[in-house]
Amino acid sequence: MRYKTPLIACSIAAATLLTSVAAAPAAHHVRKDDPARLIDRTPGLVRPLSLTVDGSLGERRARQEVRLAQLLYTFWGTGRTQYLDAAISADFKDNTLPAGRPQGPAGPVFASKNFRAAVPDLSCELSDLLVTGDKITARIVLRGHFTGTFGGVQGKGQKVEFNAIDIQHVGKDKIIEDWHIEDNQTLLAQLGATR
Repeated sequence: MRYKTPLIACSIAAATLLTSVAAAPAAHHVRKDDPARLIDRTPGLVRPLSLTVDGSLGERRARQEVRLAQLLYTFWGTGRTQYLDAAISADFKDNTLPAGRPQGPAGPVFASKNFRAAVPDLSCELSDLLVTGDKITARIVLRGHFTGTFGGVQGKGQKVEFNAIDIQHVGKDKIIEDWHIEDNQTLLAQLGATR
């Protein structure tokens, strides 16, 4: 079938190349076309609850990108820099750098340390992971309890839960740049830091 609009043809072709899995099954046998086979099951690594992978990617590259996402979001869930170091390049660039945060790999370390001072039990759920070409798109949910201080406000143990959306650009072997947006309005309301 021919399409007069190239965009429609591209969209339909791209849709046929994607495979998806929701909440990877616990079964011992995983089908070859099931993206769950790409998940690194190393204990301690966060696992995506939903995974969609571009079917045109080779298995090696797809597995690499899924693992990089797992490493990155394990860092956000634990604060352990060995996961961050394994995920991002020394030349990493944050394209949506918030004011006051250093550029490069020092930025995520700075953000994690400061936020963990406010929410020491912070965890990171990798709710949705989309792997397409050299891009990883993730929806994460960050949770914990505000027991520290943030912006001069002392926490009272209140629950914190908010979403973030990230796009990571993967180079040859690590993430080289990103774009991100967090639901800061919800976060600040939960922290009691809004005016």
